[in-house]
Amino acid sequence: MFDMMKMMGKMKEVQGKIKEAQDNLVRVHASGESGGGMVKAIVNGKKQVISIDIDPATLRAEDKVLVQDLVIAAVNKALEEVDALAKDELKKATEGMLPNIPGMDLSNLMG
Repeated sequence: MFDMMKMMGKMKEVQGKIKEAQDNLVRVHASGESGGGMVKAIVNGKKQVISIDIDPATLRAEDKVLVQDLVIAAVNKALEEVDALAKDELKKATEGMLPNIPGMDLSNLMG
């Protein structure tokens, strides 16, 4: 027989684990680079840019547009990587707590 109270308790536990995983995303870091390492970006799991490192050789006025493009590319790569890491964190946090329901995507809960 289906135990509604037990299910509700389990959902509260899952919510707590998801909240904890979301709070921990600030410590998940990913990096991306472009231009063969001329520009490097680091972001956290909250999708905040932590740092950008630009090779001084690229900082000439005539290369401004190139540098802007390289920064955008590096940040986008880092964001893609951290997105995958954040999904893994959620999966680890809720592993064994939720049934594997096809089509149920909890990745949007990560912030």
